[in-house]
Amino acid sequence: MKMTSRSGHSISGGRTRVGKYELGRTLGEGNFAKVKFARNTETGENVAIKILDKEKVLKHKMIGQIKREISTMKLIRHPNVIRMHEVMASKTKIYIVLELVTGGELFDKIASRGRLKEDEAKKYFQQLICAVDYCHSRGVCHRDLKPENLLLDADGVLKVSDFGLSALPQQVREDGLLHTTCGTPNYVAPEVIHNKGYDGAKADLWSCGVILFVLMAGYLPFEESNLMALYKKIFKAEFTCPQWFSTSAKKLMKRILDPNPATRITIAEVIENAWFKKGYEPPRFSQANVSLDDVNAIFNEATDSQNLIVERREEGPVAPMTMNAFELICTSQGLNLGNLFEKKMGLVKRETRFTSKCSANEIISKIEQAAVPLGFDVKKNNCKLKIQGEKTGRKGHLLVATEIFEVAPFLNMVELRKSGGDTLEFHKFYKNLSTGLKDIIWKAEPIDEETDGASTST
Repeated sequence: MKMTSRSGHSISGGRTRVGKYELGRTLGEGNFAKVKFARNTETGENVAIKILDKEKVLKHKMIGQIKREISTMKLIRHPNVIRMHEVMASKTKIYIVLELVTGGELFDKIASRGRLKEDEAKKYFQQLICAVDYCHSRGVCHRDLKPENLLLDADGVLKVSDFGLSALPQQVREDGLLHTTCGTPNYVAPEVIHNKGYDGAKADLWSCGVILFVLMAGYLPFEESNLMALYKKIFKAEFTCPQWFSTSAKKLMKRILDPNPATRITIAEVIENAWFKKGYEPPRFSQANVSLDDVNAIFNEATDSQNLIVERREEGPVAPMTMNAFELICTSQGLNLGNLFEKKMGLVKRETRFTSKCSANEIISKIEQAAVPLGFDVKKNNCKLKIQGEKTGRKGHLLVATEIFEVAPFLNMVELRKSGGDTLEFHKFYKNLSTGLKDIIWKAEPIDEETDGASTST
């Protein structure tokens, strides 16, 4: 059975409802949290919903801090920060409803086009600094600025994600990548790596400096395959600006990437810097009246059960979820099966997808046949698979979430997402798995050759 939504999109039976929101495909997944595409059934608006395991969050002694930061983020209405619409809770989960951004990651531009011209890089850096400075003025630091958190909207405007949510315990983060205090080490300030207590605002500025360097250079200022060698470079701020950087940009870069936080330039000084100010137009925006009743209700231990929402599944026949055109566009840039292995700039893709003209049952069977001999256990649930490595890898067991979507009659898209373990081990697994799936994959586009001799070619 299929029904049509008020926005005209096709919906397969079996979708999940949370309050007024209808949940769609998973956009990101970790051990204890997920981000899902969703649609407001009252307005037709598309949103993203971050789903946290309530027990995991509440058992840490950070409830006050988490409540304070979520409250602050709900109040923030800045054009370069992803907006938090509302917060809901069921008996076991917390749902954070966020603005859905559809233009992809900023660093995808560099991956496809190479480094940006200085003026274009400066434009994005100005938007980033504007967002970071505004949130700092409201008492919220990011602590984990990195490529995945820099998104673009449909108009190409920078949007910073996960602001304020970095206070959540590391294992509650949705991306399943960061299990250390350091986050993505290439972007982290030396004082954070030392882990002896640090000023979050100054650490955020260091990360902004690394991001600016990558935008203008097309590569990282600190890059070593050996982690200790990388840390040494970061501690000493050993980097060289390329010759195409202007003199003013080089001077500012040296002041931002100062390994001593006490002498590092401040954001207020960056904003007054002549190079930064040229062409800078601060955004004009107004603050709306925002209620925090929903946030207070979630963190109130005496919450009346009638305030809790119920996640309910609308049952239908077991079949792949039908992906509407909007979701498909959000999923990929035209179903390009390449770009799995972007190691430039510290980018490592955590998901990939392919299309197939085979039925969902045939695809599931083939994946199981290909995965088991590689030493993986496969658990099936309708058109979803959980694939787990039997051996412990570099970051624990590799976990791969697989889901099948119907994108057209007789055409399915299969998405594989790393939900736990090491990302490079995921790449190796996918390369080996795809060898056993050759006869079911339909090549919609030519597949690019990848770096390091690796390829998603099937």
